[in-house]
Amino acid sequence: MAAIPRYEDVARARETLGARVKVTPMLTSASISALTGASLVLKAENLQRTGSFKVRGALNRLSALSQGERGKGVIAASAGNHGQAVAWAAQQLDIACTVVMPVGASVSKIAATRGYGAAVELAGDSFDDAVTAARRRAGDSGEIFIHAFDDPAVIAGQGTLGVEILEQAPEIDAIVVPIGGGGLASGIALAISELKPSVRMIGVQAAACAPWAGRTPAGYTIADGIAVKQPGELTRSILASRLSEVRTVSDEQVAEAILLVLERSKLLVEGAGAAAMAALLDAGNPPKGTTCVLLSGGNIDASVLLSVVRAGLTRAGRYLMLRVRVPDRPGQLSRVLACVAQHEGNLVSVFHQREAREDLGILETDIDLTVLARDTAHSDEILAALVQLGIKIERLN
Repeated sequence: MAAIPRYEDVARARETLGARVKVTPMLTSASISALTGASLVLKAENLQRTGSFKVRGALNRLSALSQGERGKGVIAASAGNHGQAVAWAAQQLDIACTVVMPVGASVSKIAATRGYGAAVELAGDSFDDAVTAARRRAGDSGEIFIHAFDDPAVIAGQGTLGVEILEQAPEIDAIVVPIGGGGLASGIALAISELKPSVRMIGVQAAACAPWAGRTPAGYTIADGIAVKQPGELTRSILASRLSEVRTVSDEQVAEAILLVLERSKLLVEGAGAAAMAALLDAGNPPKGTTCVLLSGGNIDASVLLSVVRAGLTRAGRYLMLRVRVPDRPGQLSRVLACVAQHEGNLVSVFHQREAREDLGILETDIDLTVLARDTAHSDEILAALVQLGIKIERLN
């Protein structure tokens, strides 16, 4: 195991990075604070170069390479954000770069990584598969492998974010941070342990892939940026005594958090970037004092965003999908739509289904409706009104 980095390494990393990384804004939201029951400040690292915090560690690591190492080129394995960061840093330093990504990686992240000048190879179904493939190639080619999190220089680079947070919000009592391999959390831990050790550190993992919470990874998650099956040795050593607690969140909670941040703060975050916020949606367990929520990244594929918004609206009771069975006679559709309009439902789509259902009578038709409502209570109001029409209703979501 490499030497564990110290706060002095974080301080040096800050000098190395200089003005090449952004000082991202720290924002407040009275409405989100009220909703979660906590006093929140939001660190918008989704507005960082390449769309995530990863550039901090990548640039610090590549800056430390010797001229001989730079001549060999670098290779990284990534689900998306680390790859983009290494590609960008390599472009800045004129270093050849290859990134190995899982076959199912986000289309937008693959395109962005190539856009920063890297060669992209697809291998395996997960981040861990991509790591294996990248290490194998590095052994054959001599390229320098840049680990996403278990590297002292990467950890120190990520730690500059912790220093920045405390400079912008010295009053904070807790930081909520997503954890994948643990590089970001480890770097922040080095900073707060030195500068304000009283700050509580709350880690967040996706329920489907939560080794830090003692769970065996069980499946895919929309928070792909933190879907790491095995944390690093360095990161475990650093965080063993520094994490106050680890919370897990479902994909449904993450979708709700993405939508909440988008609507209330006008910020677009990806699944992993919304995980910290998702952990606070249980208003019954808010952290005490002022809490910094780290929005770690904003690289979300447009097609995934559509699905996430739909799921978030559904979870919030605002996206209503119904199947209404009525007699196949003139005027029945207008009767149903008039009821929806009377109760101020916003009709998104309507579809008549007269065939292909075994239980559908010859003189019956199904009408599939998609309706936007204000909230769960409004959805219930629309449903109750339709029931009063005396027709059969099936809710599809």
